[in-house]
Amino acid sequence: MKNYAVIQHNYSEYLGAIEHLLEIRDIGFNYFRPFVGQDLPGTAVHFDALFILAASWPLAMTERNPWLDAERRLIDMFLKAKRPVVGIGYGGQLLAHHFGGEARPEPLHVAYWTRARVTEAGRDDPLAQAMDGREVLVFVHGEVDLPEDVAPILVAEDGRWLAARPHAQAYALQFRPELKPGMLEDMVMEAKREVPEHIGELLAHFREVWDEAQVSTERVIVALTQALGLMQERKKPPMFHIKVE
Repeated sequence: MKNYAVIQHNYSEYLGAIEHLLEIRDIGFNYFRPFVGQDLPGTAVHFDALFILAASWPLAMTERNPWLDAERRLIDMFLKAKRPVVGIGYGGQLLAHHFGGEARPEPLHVAYWTRARVTEAGRDDPLAQAMDGREVLVFVHGEVDLPEDVAPILVAEDGRWLAARPHAQAYALQFRPELKPGMLEDMVMEAKREVPEHIGELLAHFREVWDEAQVSTERVIVALTQALGLMQERKKPPMFHIKVE
């Protein structure tokens, strides 16, 4: 059975709308939660892909992200083992930074609805083609520039990057295909969680476009599956059970 490693950084932000789309494709997933002290995987060979999810603080605030170095090592392990890596929100920014992008802590909140536009670099990319013209929600903290040698495949209406492919086996997304309206509500309720002042407006619009948002999430997963071979089960070492007499 295919199985993904999923790195979660807070209680509110998980695979969300993506969970069902993986389950109906017979794909399992294991959450790893460093924010409660859980160790990250020590190897990539027991998994078929890695998803790195959003976080509550900017990537540049390293004191708020003590797991940063461990996640960098994990990215290298997965790519070396020829396993796909998908970063969403903070995870997308982490991938951009990992390959040479510059991170800044301000503004604390970058949250808005926009329409995705394909770029020349994304002309032949399955994800870029699937999302061109569709409305998406950007919800990140701080900013991370793409490396000079990495061109965005999707940009927002204001020109900021939405998606990039910094490695043949990796996608970095600043838009949030996994989010559901209830997840925004959970962020508001989460203790000590700072949220944008206009989160009520974001949530109201989310409810209005929820049906189309689900279509977009489906398109993202289909495109990632095509581009990264997410339905391909990677070779894993055999599991041994020791019988004690």
